[in-house]
Amino acid sequence: MALVLNIETATTNCSVSLSKDGEILVLREDNSTGYSHAETLHVFIDEVFKASKLKLSEIDAVAVSKGPGSYTGLRIGVSSAKGLCFASNKPLIAIDTLESLAYQLQIEEGYIIPMLDARRMEVYSAIYNSKLELQRKIEAEILTEESYSEFLKTDKVYFIGNGVEKTKGLIQHPNAIFIEGKLPSANEMAILSELKYKKSDTEDVAYFEPYYLKDFVALKKKA
Repeated sequence: MALVLNIETATTNCSVSLSKDGEILVLREDNSTGYSHAETLHVFIDEVFKASKLKLSEIDAVAVSKGPGSYTGLRIGVSSAKGLCFASNKPLIAIDTLESLAYQLQIEEGYIIPMLDARRMEVYSAIYNSKLELQRKIEAEILTEESYSEFLKTDKVYFIGNGVEKTKGLIQHPNAIFIEGKLPSANEMAILSELKYKKSDTEDVAYFEPYYLKDFVALKKKA
């Protein structure tokens, strides 16, 4: 039973929610194509508190999407979450970005593959069953026509996330179902942050770092 501030910045969606006992009280997000996190994140945090008529001192924890995802987006979200925890002396909860993305789907059978776009033909993905139990850990993988074939040949497979666009051009299978236009959101984080709070599954605020999965590589601008 907790009041949690949820922060999601792993993709272009800058998303903030306040949840109570796993239910959303207020949600603010900007799902535009550009990264506006630096300008809008703290505005959204302020707005959800004002809309709920609550204060930072009244919440029980701060939850943040830990990755994988955009290096810059994750840095902004995690830095903000840690700052709020230090300021309010509240615990920090880290939520797996792909797991919260998978929670956007409810299916009776088959598999859910949440995937986030990486460079070129690469995605960050994991595989969950219809009960949202992890079947294959998170990996950074280069897509081919044979990707996920062992799952596709036995059951329906639901692909969700901004990695879907490049995937649907490669994988042609009757069991492949592509859910387009979906990004991780602080909306689905509420259930997961409540579960973690109940188990006292929190992070060391001083030492916690985002889960990048791969090292950051700075690209030079073209002349």
